[in-house]
Amino acid sequence: MSTSSQGSSNRNSNSRTSLKPSPNLKSKPTQRRNTTTTATSAAPKDHTTVPGRVRVAVRLRPRNAEESVADADFADCVELQPELKRLKLRKNNWDGETYEFDEVLTEFASQKRVYEVVARPVVESVLDGYNGTIMAYGQTGTGKTYTLGRLGEEDTAARGIMVRAMEDIFANVSLETDSVSVSYLQLYMETIQDLLDPANDNIAIAEDPKTGDVSLPGATLVEIRDQQSFIELLSLGEAHRFAANTKMNTESSRSHAILMVHVKRSVKGRDASHSSENGNHPHMVKSLKPLIVRKAKLVIVDLAGSERIDKSGSEGHMLEEAKSINLSLSALGKCINSLAENSAHVPIRDSKLTRLLRDSFGGTARTSLVITIGPSPRHRAETASTIMFGQRAMKVENMIKLKEEFDYKSLSRRLDIELDKLIMEHERQQKAFEDEIERLATEAHHRISEAERNYADSLEKERSKYQKDYMESIKKLEEKFVMNQRKNEDSRIKSSSEVVIPGVSAEEMADLKKMLQKETLLRKAAEGETNNWKIQVAELKQSEASAKSEISKLHKMLEDEAHQKEKLEGEIAILQSQLLQLSLEADETRRHLDGGGFDKEVGGRDSLTSQIKHQQQVSGNGAKPSIAKLFEQVGLQKILSLLESEDADVRIHAVKVVANLAAEETNQGKIVEAGGLTSLLTLLKTTEDETIHRVAAGAIANLAMNESNQELIMAQGGISLLSMTAANADDPQTLRMVAGAIANLCGNDKLQTELRGEGGIKALLGMVRCRHPDVHAQVARGIANFAKCESRASSQGIKSGRSFLIEDGALSWIVQNANNEASSIRRHIELALCHLAQHEANARDMIKGGALWELVRISRECSRDDIKTLAHRTLASSPAFQAEMRRLRLSH
Repeated sequence: MSTSSQGSSNRNSNSRTSLKPSPNLKSKPTQRRNTTTTATSAAPKDHTTVPGRVRVAVRLRPRNAEESVADADFADCVELQPELKRLKLRKNNWDGETYEFDEVLTEFASQKRVYEVVARPVVESVLDGYNGTIMAYGQTGTGKTYTLGRLGEEDTAARGIMVRAMEDIFANVSLETDSVSVSYLQLYMETIQDLLDPANDNIAIAEDPKTGDVSLPGATLVEIRDQQSFIELLSLGEAHRFAANTKMNTESSRSHAILMVHVKRSVKGRDASHSSENGNHPHMVKSLKPLIVRKAKLVIVDLAGSERIDKSGSEGHMLEEAKSINLSLSALGKCINSLAENSAHVPIRDSKLTRLLRDSFGGTARTSLVITIGPSPRHRAETASTIMFGQRAMKVENMIKLKEEFDYKSLSRRLDIELDKLIMEHERQQKAFEDEIERLATEAHHRISEAERNYADSLEKERSKYQKDYMESIKKLEEKFVMNQRKNEDSRIKSSSEVVIPGVSAEEMADLKKMLQKETLLRKAAEGETNNWKIQVAELKQSEASAKSEISKLHKMLEDEAHQKEKLEGEIAILQSQLLQLSLEADETRRHLDGGGFDKEVGGRDSLTSQIKHQQQVSGNGAKPSIAKLFEQVGLQKILSLLESEDADVRIHAVKVVANLAAEETNQGKIVEAGGLTSLLTLLKTTEDETIHRVAAGAIANLAMNESNQELIMAQGGISLLSMTAANADDPQTLRMVAGAIANLCGNDKLQTELRGEGGIKALLGMVRCRHPDVHAQVARGIANFAKCESRASSQGIKSGRSFLIEDGALSWIVQNANNEASSIRRHIELALCHLAQHEANARDMIKGGALWELVRISRECSRDDIKTLAHRTLASSPAFQAEMRRLRLSH
């Protein structure tokens, strides 16, 4: 049976289908191996419980030296039929009873085989957020501790379940975001003792009154970060465990050993990575969603063996130990019987062992039990009792429940960082604003002073000029008037002294009248000039009033700037109040989650969502954040309309804005609905600007991460436009963006044939003309995605025949770059080779093209264990590869 078939046979159909590397460890660990089997898995259903029957496997111990001599003339009391998963317990030479189990393991079964069928499904569940239990039950001396706790320091193949489980856990967790903690205990004489701290020898059991969950708050909990640390802890615990020499076993465990592994994992698939390229408020709003943390517990129980006093020879203190062991196992058996018969009462409180295993039988954990038996006919009664225990345990059904919660601490840290950034940005803007205000005020003051000086100088000059002209005119008129008077007086004197001549006197009188008229006209002209001067003075006064009006406008502008500053400060205050409110709501929601358990988790999440929406409504009625308000004022349609602008600079800035918006998942749907995808594809078709091509291709690559958008891109001829852009581009960054967009499309199973038909594969291969490693990395990723989808389609019977990649000539480039120095290229190429090799129709071309040598190298030297294991398994399952390797005398 293959690894995957063994894993699936141990998995309930309603729970989930996953095959990641599985972790399970126990008493005697071994050195960590680099070959752990991995495969892709679908996540289990959230927020629901699924049934999970207790899985039971039986393992037969081979005869030991004593039994080989004492029972040499007798046949084994059991007969195994592993292919039928049956076991026959002989009553005599001609009669027996047959029992069926989930797995039947012969005396030749390897430790690896036992781990795969017994423990791996449970460890996978733990990694997915479910509690799990692995337990060994059987007569003393039948190999329970060997099965679970073997360290394998001398022979790595002998490693037990505990060590192998922890290897798989470390292979699947990220030490940067996840944590693994271990407690190691023993139940001895009905007291719980800490094997990592022997002084802590009476640990109390605590039960949650609401949920009934059992915990050991007094136990030592050690966080470990590597396999070697775990092995050292396990060795330390084994040194403190009680064991004794009996007739049945030279190292008989006198206590039940319990290993508890607490796994805490952050779920990154939902809203985990929210990086924003433009630093706008949508990033802040999106980051308000807390990360989801899954907390699961793996419990591995090495039960002490049941024994008969007359056979074990226990006496004195060992007799008391045996009684305590048998009593606790008897209490466990009663609980199993009650659960198997659906009894109304389950005597869970009869023993501390049953209280500790409350979640394992009839609870919410996925449980796997291995019962160990011996072949000796002398112990047939004990073997029959063990078999019946396993049969009853198979009737127990647990309700598997996902254990996850919100990571409010991480959310609070992100909000603090975001608030600090906003405050710093506000202080920077405020400083720039104050500097600008000061500059404007200084400039206005200088302009006002200069205007006042110019006005005063002009007014004074005009006044002096007009006054001087007026005085000169008056002086001339006075002089003329005086001369006329003198002349008239002379004429009168002369006329009085001489004889009057009538004719002369008349002429002189006429001249005098003309002179008087002329003087009258001159006086009127002077008065007109005086009026003109008065009008000019009034105009100067009006100019002065206008200058004063401009000064008042400048003062008003300064007041408006001050009001805007106060408004910005108000927005910062609103953000701070929102942070405080969210922190209070987070604390309250955490208390609800802690108090109500998993059953209230969905309600807590809905409540938090409604509260955030309410806050958004409140902020919408008041002062919204300035950037969000600006975005609402401009609108997505106006931004998209700028993509059609005749100004090249405007189009470049507009497409950059759209690309930044497309980087946010929440904006992608709005962009597509508003016609943004069509506009971006049109830009690729109509413009020749390299910058627009690069940015538009990047935006399309972001939109292509969504499956529904991928179908729209293909429907609108996107792959043809991207291929045309790649053929005309020389810039490595443009080629990287185009290759990234096509690589995302290659990961869609529905678009394989259409993508290849429109030249997507050939476009990818054409871009390798650019020697830039980033471009090659995107090309390799696209080929790996395409090969993975083809492999999936071939295994499902949807596709037959050779790979499209091989038909389009990609194999030679794949083989050339399989050992590329750049890890980002090499990793994708190695995956592509493994996926291509899984379909037998590709084997002949791969052998001919030299791919077999690379597959052998990958199975031996690959730095990633999952790829190494996949290559090893692919080579082993292909008849064509096996035949060629035998011909070349190669081994993997």
